[in-house]
Amino acid sequence: MRRICSAFQAVIAVLALWVPAALAEEPAAADRQSPITVTDIAGREVTVNAPVKRILLGEGRQLYLIASLEPEDPLARIVAWRNDLIEADPATYAQYLEAFPKLAKLPAFPGQENGLLDIESTIVQKPDVVLLNLEAMRANEDVKYIEKLAELNIPVLYIDFRHFPLKNTEPTIRLLGKIMGREARAEEIIDFRHQAMARVTDVIDRVKPQRPQVFIERIGGYADDCCLSFGAENFGKYVELAGGHNIGSDILPTTFGQLNPEQVIVANPEHVVVTSADWQAYVPGGHWIPLGPGADPQETHRKLEWFTTRDAYTGIAARKTRAFHGIWHQFYNSPYEFFAVQQLAKWFHPDLFADLDPDATFAEYHRRFLPIPYKPGYAVSLVGSAD
Repeated sequence: MRRICSAFQAVIAVLALWVPAALAEEPAAADRQSPITVTDIAGREVTVNAPVKRILLGEGRQLYLIASLEPEDPLARIVAWRNDLIEADPATYAQYLEAFPKLAKLPAFPGQENGLLDIESTIVQKPDVVLLNLEAMRANEDVKYIEKLAELNIPVLYIDFRHFPLKNTEPTIRLLGKIMGREARAEEIIDFRHQAMARVTDVIDRVKPQRPQVFIERIGGYADDCCLSFGAENFGKYVELAGGHNIGSDILPTTFGQLNPEQVIVANPEHVVVTSADWQAYVPGGHWIPLGPGADPQETHRKLEWFTTRDAYTGIAARKTRAFHGIWHQFYNSPYEFFAVQQLAKWFHPDLFADLDPDATFAEYHRRFLPIPYKPGYAVSLVGSAD
């Protein structure tokens, strides 16, 4: 009996040494990847190994959502990104760089919103998934980029915040939540957006106020051309949700387009809203308004004044009342458009929305979902200021 006990104890001792080592080799359940099939914004069914651990961002501004879903370390799963956030949104980049210094070493590549990634650079990063903008789909189809990556078991998903944001942003949030294993957090973000939007749309639907004529000058100061604007989507849609009427919706058949100055003058907008940002990297010393986190209100006000001098606004109602406003351009391409809708509503219907505070709403979003502190500076207006 003693021999049996001794032998049994010996086996237990061996198991005690072996089991922890074996378990250490076995990935934790939360880290195990398994294939799932999802439908991207282009309607393509794609199989990915989830939760994804290595994501290649076809646009750097996709970080806005990645960070919302995984604020503890949004860079943990990103292996490379396009350099647009660095150049188009330097203030936000500086915030993330301060919070996550390793961002400086993240491989970055140039490119256009509707362009291709370098396929060799993509392969080197061995991503579990590549995220591309919907508008890049045509270019990728022409060169069979997706098929080439598929041969190497690198799936591509199309997402969209830009062309049809009110339709595609929430499916994009759910899609990334699913592949990252963050479904519950994705629904929390969506619920927050619903509530923030409803604070405007419920009032507009109930009161049905008279809608002022609004002209949106898109990428103000990025180029000298006038008058780039939005059709019935993106900021054009935000205007309608906020209780205004976007004059570009009457003229432009697509999301983005251009009006001539005579069309703007004839439409006689009561409000002019300029979308702009700090574009020093693209147009050094340009007329752009450096809106964004931490923007200097005196400087943004000074630069907004220039837009009142444009020939396209000669004699219009907005010039007489100084109803010129500037708003951060990146609301056209992010999950944050609820701020834009709230801010537009306050400008168009100040009495109806006297108690609405878009900055407080966006600050709450930062507290709940983002790893960086909120800094105001996303909007500016000439209303109430002297000539």
